[in-house]
Amino acid sequence: MKVSRGGLVGAAVLLVAQLLSSTAVEAKRIVRQAPEQKVARAADAETYRAGILIDADTGTVLFEKNAHLKAPPASMTKMMLILLVAERVRDGSMHWDDPITTSAWASRIGGSQVYLKQGEVFPLSEMMQAIVIHSANDASVAVAEAVAGSSEAFVDLMNERAKQLGMNDTAYHSVHGLPPGKGQQPDMSSAADLAKVARELVKFPDVMKWAGTKEAPFRNGAMTLTNTNRLVRETNWVDGLKTGYYREAGFNVTATGQRDGLRLIAVILGAPEKRDCFAEAAKLLNKGLAENKALVAVKRGDTVANDVAVKGGNPRFVRVVAGGNVSVLAKRGEKRNFSVELALSGDVRAPLKVNDPVGEVVVKDGDVVVGRVPALAAEGAQSQTSLWDRLF
Repeated sequence: MKVSRGGLVGAAVLLVAQLLSSTAVEAKRIVRQAPEQKVARAADAETYRAGILIDADTGTVLFEKNAHLKAPPASMTKMMLILLVAERVRDGSMHWDDPITTSAWASRIGGSQVYLKQGEVFPLSEMMQAIVIHSANDASVAVAEAVAGSSEAFVDLMNERAKQLGMNDTAYHSVHGLPPGKGQQPDMSSAADLAKVARELVKFPDVMKWAGTKEAPFRNGAMTLTNTNRLVRETNWVDGLKTGYYREAGFNVTATGQRDGLRLIAVILGAPEKRDCFAEAAKLLNKGLAENKALVAVKRGDTVANDVAVKGGNPRFVRVVAGGNVSVLAKRGEKRNFSVELALSGDVRAPLKVNDPVGEVVVKDGDVVVGRVPALAAEGAQSQTSLWDRLF
């Protein structure tokens, strides 16, 4: 077939036009896809390095991500300081009204602080509020020196307590968690270990009162302590516990909240953005509280036996009660069939006082033991003194 020169030219023009049109369409596709690809990359980005969610009562792990990854906890290092002081107050070796004097070193520590001056004195309770609420480094050093004589000696106490709690990922080198200086080592811990400290801290009402405080006056109102935990400030159900940040550590939080008797603890380590740190902790707590509940098998004070015999006692029988609570973590809607047994530690003998231990209350779910608490005498019994009583 014969094709004219004009026809060839026309065909070529048509082909070029089609190619240009196709290229333009492809370019439009690329332009439209670019934002979607950017969003996908942002969604895949790591929002935190490590995290864990546990039940505060049983320690059951509900979620974990790199839970034993060793990382700097920054100011969450202070959680161990808070625990050691709270335990000493509980045991009576310290009191909340004990005067704490600020040393020259404490006044110069820097970072987050309440601007203590050398020689300034505050009660231990006010120093602890500055630490728990405001994460004050100067108050941390002052308290550590009051307890152990020096920060270095207090660090030894921190590491000793960490070993007792089985915190195998943890090594403390400071009482405050600031970035290490030249020749110093950073404090190191893990999400799993920090959750262990938090489990101990939630047992202390004073600590939890301060940890759940949004703002508090300091130095007779001249300064306001603002809680570093955004979840405490912005919600009504998160009531603690501690935050931490410096550049190499990232943003960190140990957060706790409760609902219907169930308390959960979430730890987030190494978030590059502050908003992600708090958002991920809230997400873990919300999901855990929505999906789980605490089934109470035994409450402190519940009667477990009405007629325990007391040898040589008057009266001859006493009531025995549970000395603590036993609760079991369960999925919402799940039911359990608990049984309660009294295991006496031997013969119960007079004289017997109220709250004297007589054995254990053993709680079972089927054949599985889910909890043990002390069994306590709810009533006292005097020793029989008459011949008739002894013979009887």
